[in-house]
Amino acid sequence: MYKNLFTIAALSASSSLFAATPNPLSVHVLNQQNGLPAADVTVVLATQQKNQWVEINQAKTDQNGRITALYPTQQPLKPGIYKVTFKTGDWYKAQKQNSFFPEIPVIFEVDATLPHYHIPLLLNPYGYSTYRGS
Repeated sequence: MYKNLFTIAALSASSSLFAATPNPLSVHVLNQQNGLPAADVTVVLATQQKNQWVEINQAKTDQNGRITALYPTQQPLKPGIYKVTFKTGDWYKAQKQNSFFPEIPVIFEVDATLPHYHIPLLLNPYGYSTYRGS
């Protein structure tokens, strides 16, 4: 009897995991100057359409420096060229610090072979690094 209850509970939990579809695009900003997450950084998502950038969403990083759902919700991820622009100049001004980069655009291609794309940004006032995360 207990074995059956455990099996039913496990199946119920796993089916709810499959029912929730995670957002296909996330970002994370980490301040390398102090090793802490960068909260309240505005991030703009745009897609390239006929050689022009069209904004499709924007959000601010949370207290952990993350935006877990940057792609518009309830829309399938479409293959194409995208740009994530981190508004770092505004963020540094709010921190009362100077910086060299007023914004950091990261242009990338989605070929839809992956269910999720993650773009981390390692940030300091005079440099940055980014990569395709997981």
